[in-house]
Amino acid sequence: MRKNFGAQTWMYPMPVLIVGTYDENGVPDAMNAAWGGIYETNQIMLCLSESHKTTQNIRKKGAFTVSFATAKTVVPSDYVGIASGNKVPDKLEKAGFHTEKSAFVDAPLIQELPMALECKLVKFNEDGIVIGEIVNVSAAESILDADGNIDAEKLDPIVFDSVQHVYRKLGDVAGTAFSDGKQLQ
Repeated sequence: MRKNFGAQTWMYPMPVLIVGTYDENGVPDAMNAAWGGIYETNQIMLCLSESHKTTQNIRKKGAFTVSFATAKTVVPSDYVGIASGNKVPDKLEKAGFHTEKSAFVDAPLIQELPMALECKLVKFNEDGIVIGEIVNVSAAESILDADGNIDAEKLDPIVFDSVQHVYRKLGDVAGTAFSDGKQLQ
């Protein structure tokens, strides 16, 4: 038997995305955006309200970064989601985040977040969806495995549980993609 909840914004897993931008004066800003994901092979989409400083910055600069919040950065990652850049101009400093300029787009990388997608704006849809082209993925060496690839366990990303309103850690490996299902062929 199932219980019906009606239309809800519940999806598992929902990555906790930290969107980094610069304003017209080159001041870095970041926000926590739970509603986003891969749009095309080399594109990402974010659902951002027009009122966000981040949205205005993307419109002005045509670029942004998307970093993945981690278990170690829960507090500052949550803070940049609850503090508005329109009201708290130094929220990155208050969060304890430090930035450096991306070599690929006119947007900041947050040093405490070890993996980022560096994106240039493709377009804004009429319904507030931001579509960006991923021009580079950068990762701190601390989260790489012996072969030089990103190790999800070392990254330790968190996901947003929109039902319980908590952040959760990802779990163990459950199977091998594009392989396990072959046993049914």
